[in-house]
Amino acid sequence: MASMLRISEATSLAIHTVVYLAAHTEALVSTKEIAKVFHASEAHLSKVLQRLARVGLVRSIRGPHGGFALLKPANKISLLEVYEAIEGPINSDVCLLEEPVCKKGRCVMGTILHGMYREINQYLRRTTVESLKDVFA
Repeated sequence: MASMLRISEATSLAIHTVVYLAAHTEALVSTKEIAKVFHASEAHLSKVLQRLARVGLVRSIRGPHGGFALLKPANKISLLEVYEAIEGPINSDVCLLEEPVCKKGRCVMGTILHGMYREINQYLRRTTVESLKDVFA
């Protein structure tokens, strides 16, 4: 069965990490610190941070005083950007079965799935990291 929306541990960690970085702009934040805050594996977090860096959401500085910071202003980063950095685009043409079986262009689920995807996409698109940073302040 296909899932309606995939929010993997990596995606959850990415969203939390980006919001945490937005709340801690006074200095670079180490992988070790972030992993400790979120009770995550440093190795797993490193992979997530590499993906975020690859798409230009965070920057990394190596060395003993290195760490991570946001590359863009927090008010310019949407949750959708963070989600898509890890999971890829949200696909709204989804059937809950591996292969669609409904006939005549209709689905047993009606229009509910498309409506849910539209709402989720709009929420993630309009919610900025800036609007959530007080969670970690």
